[in-house]
Amino acid sequence: MSNEPSPASTARERVGFIGLGVMGAPMAGHLARAGHAVSVYDLAPGAAQRLAESQPGITARASLREVAAHSDVIVTMLPNGRVVREVVFADDGLLAGWARGGLLLDTSSAEPWITRETAARLAEHGIAMVDAPVSGAAWGAQAAELVFMVGGAQADVARARPLLDAMGRAVFHLGALGAGHTMKCLNNLITAVTLTATAEGLAIGTRAGLDPAVMTDVLNEATGGSWITRTHIHQRVISRSFDDPFKLELMLKDMGIAVDLARELGMPAPISEEGRRLWQQADTARGPGVSVSELVRWVETEAGTEIRSATSPR
Repeated sequence: MSNEPSPASTARERVGFIGLGVMGAPMAGHLARAGHAVSVYDLAPGAAQRLAESQPGITARASLREVAAHSDVIVTMLPNGRVVREVVFADDGLLAGWARGGLLLDTSSAEPWITRETAARLAEHGIAMVDAPVSGAAWGAQAAELVFMVGGAQADVARARPLLDAMGRAVFHLGALGAGHTMKCLNNLITAVTLTATAEGLAIGTRAGLDPAVMTDVLNEATGGSWITRTHIHQRVISRSFDDPFKLELMLKDMGIAVDLARELGMPAPISEEGRRLWQQADTARGPGVSVSELVRWVETEAGTEIRSATSPR
């Protein structure tokens, strides 16, 4: 992680922001509050206009081309690399309105190989790219506490750094373009497998007569503790809310990227393969659009045991 001061010369670059969901909207707001003129666009009807009306310094644009025409740096927060590619290269996409010298800062969770392909095509038009996916969930986006995993050329990362600093608390430059997206899929793979093992262990303990709330407290003081036990079990499972805003299908997508990467590298990854298979079953069973927390509800169904405590609501 670099703690070098950000170059002051880039502090007032015009910024475009594409993708105004639970992460993107607050991220765009932080950029405006940092003094950037921010142009925004989203496919969801009214999303850009609502954000512009609620936040000084943000202007809703009618098209991707119009965003590009008013931007030096464009930030994307989209579902995957294919969508990013489409947004850039569509007939009326970003490239149609973007001048040479621009920078694409992709904070989406995307496939590293698609990122490198997109960057190569952009370079032919004099536009650079940095991949900077995030960790920190919706609350991190709202509080400007995101952690950025960054890939790209040193000069391009330095140019992007003021924007990253405005939106987050830590920036890790992992290497060449695509390194950030590689780290992101691996981070989510590890998180997903941890959630699976934790849920299954708590279900076993609950069936054996232990209180899962106390079990979670023990894990948080012992070697089995994790980000999952600290921030998810009491808050989402024992509370029976199952309301994490991150989607199960997006976690499954990131697991798939990691497994595909292992295959591309020619290395076995049996734990990851099995984890992906289980998450695929959960995704099929729980249906589209559900919270990542629903993975635990699927584990409960398979185990025939609810992870309930005496403190859980009835």
